[in-house]
Amino acid sequence: MKARMMAATCFVALSGAALAADGEEAGRNEYRAACAGCHGESAKGDGPVGPILNIEMPDLTKLSAANDGEFPFQKTFMIVDGRAGVRAHGDPMPIWGDRFKAEAAVTGGYAAEIMARGRLLALVQYLESIQE
Repeated sequence: MKARMMAATCFVALSGAALAADGEEAGRNEYRAACAGCHGESAKGDGPVGPILNIEMPDLTKLSAANDGEFPFQKTFMIVDGRAGVRAHGDPMPIWGDRFKAEAAVTGGYAAEIMARGRLLALVQYLESIQE
């Protein structure tokens, strides 16, 4: 049990270091894998899945502009995470917090939650970096 916990802790620490070393690239990769299908590669709401869902996708490059020039970091994190009940733009968006945590479940316990939050953080930091 101790060996497993130590391995999980090392994995999380190394993963965190990797994210810190190349956070923008990690966030860009998360965006491409999780968001671009609906929101488009440009994040302007022009992804190929949007029309199929029959809803207008928001332009994610305008989040700061719509918030008096300040990026709504916490609100964006909560919406993307989806586990706290903030569903401002409707139910069609997946609950990425649960999905990311499930993908990291092999690490077990708190490590999975830390991994999920790290991925969410990288993604939201990437969204902040592409504001116009």
